[in-house]
Amino acid sequence: MAVPKVCGIETEYGVVLRGAADPNPVLASSILINSYVEQRKVGWDFEDESPGNDARGSAREGSMPPEVETHLVNTVLTNGARYYVDHAHPEYSTPECVDALELVIADKAGERILAQSMRASARLLDPGQEIVVYKNNSDGKGNSYGTHENYLVDRALPFAHIVRVMLPWFVSRQVFTGAGKVGSENGAAAVDYQISQRADFFEEEVGLETTLKRPIVNTRDEPHADPQLYRRLHVIAGDANLCEVATFLKVGTTAIVLAMAEDDALGKDFGLAAPVAAVRTVSHDPRLRATIERADGSHCTALELQWEFLRLARKYADETGLAMCGGEVMGGLVLDRWEATLTALETEPMALDGQLDWVTKLRLLEAYATRDGLDWGDPKLALLDLQYHDVRPERSLYERLVKAGTVERLVTEAEVLDAIPNPPAGTRAYFRGRCLDRWPDAVVAANWDSIILDVGADPLKRIPMMEPLRGTKAHVEALFAQARTPADLVSRLSS
Repeated sequence: MAVPKVCGIETEYGVVLRGAADPNPVLASSILINSYVEQRKVGWDFEDESPGNDARGSAREGSMPPEVETHLVNTVLTNGARYYVDHAHPEYSTPECVDALELVIADKAGERILAQSMRASARLLDPGQEIVVYKNNSDGKGNSYGTHENYLVDRALPFAHIVRVMLPWFVSRQVFTGAGKVGSENGAAAVDYQISQRADFFEEEVGLETTLKRPIVNTRDEPHADPQLYRRLHVIAGDANLCEVATFLKVGTTAIVLAMAEDDALGKDFGLAAPVAAVRTVSHDPRLRATIERADGSHCTALELQWEFLRLARKYADETGLAMCGGEVMGGLVLDRWEATLTALETEPMALDGQLDWVTKLRLLEAYATRDGLDWGDPKLALLDLQYHDVRPERSLYERLVKAGTVERLVTEAEVLDAIPNPPAGTRAYFRGRCLDRWPDAVVAANWDSIILDVGADPLKRIPMMEPLRGTKAHVEALFAQARTPADLVSRLSS
């Protein structure tokens, strides 16, 4: 039986320091985060960080695993999230969530935190300076930065099987996960507009890297949980979505496909002849008519491949159920939205305006182009593309559409604002967040699977959290109500 699909999203935001002689993005990111956390900065515990571990057993010759940058700003928030400088970007990693809708809320909370950070940073900057962030994946100058998903996976599932399933899945799901983009980069063929911002930057089928020679399936074996029981599938083949429906589909459908893989319910090989080329082929055709070659020599469109996955998912839901994919009700909502989306993409893609980012942006840019007589090579369209992703509510074209009521929201703004200070109730993020909220001065450091407390006497106490579904509100709410001090908490946990 598949394990519960606990999930999360890590977003590297594009950052610009305007008005500075040296617009250093690392400095800008550091200012951004420091201005938000102020005096309540809790350090990240790097002891368990091992990004060089390869699920294939060993890294291939010449591979370059991500380096752990312990010297940059790195903190944990009361909602259980991680907020830090990753290379030259501010990165927000959501707390662990139990289903796709909860993750939509947590991801949106991250956008609001970045917006608050920009406002807070103004007091630390010189006159005329401003830090601006964008929730996108490309600077238009050949540089791409990631939006990474994470899913809890059964350790018993062979990684080779994950690769076989996920390569065609990641290639074809672009039809609803893409954020849309004007033009192409990284040596790709010229296009006016494409579906995905990340597609041009994938160069390998499988690998450990995330910034160079990017693979479609990442092999990082860093479970952040009991390594005997779990894997963490670290997904780098995705775009930064603003539309809530797109995020919901991206996470919800991928969770179902992974559950099917664990339960050996796919029943056929969806293998592609050339997955890297297929990623670009799909992305470069917003008409959704381009075909890709399968391993057996036949050809199909990405939509046709998606319909095959959906048919098997329906069968899986009937025979096995979706309890491990956020619950039967949530899983059913994902399947229904998936089917409705594929139907619309097949018949009238523009009907998904306000639901999928690439469609919403395309319609918006076409309207500007028609009004102002612009062709796709006009720099104004590239600037409008970027402005769609501006996190400042008063400048964002996406937020303008939200205010106009043309974007479908799946969650309320009250739920998003509540998720800024508060952790999800159904995962270990609740324990992490409540410790930080209750005793911020006693939390020496934290990471995903442990927290270190100063109990007022030597030694410091490390509390392991190797099971993502323990430490929930149901498990520990009464414990927090009874514990008066960190020492009391540790004592009660020990007993």
